[in-house]
Amino acid sequence: MEVALLTVGDELLAGDTENTNASWLGRQLTEAGASVTRVLTVPDDEAVIADAVAQYHDAFDAVIVTGGIGGTPDDITKAAVARAFGRDLVVPDDVRAHLEAKAERFADDNPELVDRYDMDLDLDAWASVPEGGQALLTDESFAAGCVIDRVYVLPGIPEELKAMYETVADEFDGDRTTETIHTPAPEGALVTHITAAREQFAVAVGSYPRKDDTPGRVKITGDDPATVADAAAWLRERIEVVDIE
Repeated sequence: MEVALLTVGDELLAGDTENTNASWLGRQLTEAGASVTRVLTVPDDEAVIADAVAQYHDAFDAVIVTGGIGGTPDDITKAAVARAFGRDLVVPDDVRAHLEAKAERFADDNPELVDRYDMDLDLDAWASVPEGGQALLTDESFAAGCVIDRVYVLPGIPEELKAMYETVADEFDGDRTTETIHTPAPEGALVTHITAAREQFAVAVGSYPRKDDTPGRVKITGDDPATVADAAAWLRERIEVVDIE
């Protein structure tokens, strides 16, 4: 299963916010056996988002889009996804009712905050989804995410993203398996063995340099667990290895 990640936000491109969502999703999907083969960050621009969604939808098994699904003027991701499919945004009655009840509970639980600030909540924007899409709702997120034809639209706030991803996590799987070897050896000392392992076992082998006090990593990835295990064993016999708890 090949997955593309599309992260949305001017703040990501400007470096104001670190893009932890992409790395977190990459780990989750890889552990599930899927292959993340594209990661793209785009601005809060409806046309740019729509174009990227349309291209990735045609090219990959699934697309995950994160960010820009709230109720402020720059939250245009759901409108852009609707545009990519040539559909309108709609407001399902049950989703709006759910969010209206949630807003009322918030007001009851936070009277001082509501009294202090003029809360302008556009419930229609929070509840909207592309026509034909399935709304995704969680306790952590006020805005509704959605799924439409293998495109998953999730929040940008990390805790909200993680909670909503868990509602669809079972839909991502694959045959990819990975094994990691830790080594104190510099990358230059690994080239010959990595090249030979790739050729002999037909697996992907990547090396990643040590960082701070942690050793370097050699990562073996393939579609057959037995072949990956054989390649890892072969490499362990030829490079210096350290155990990491």
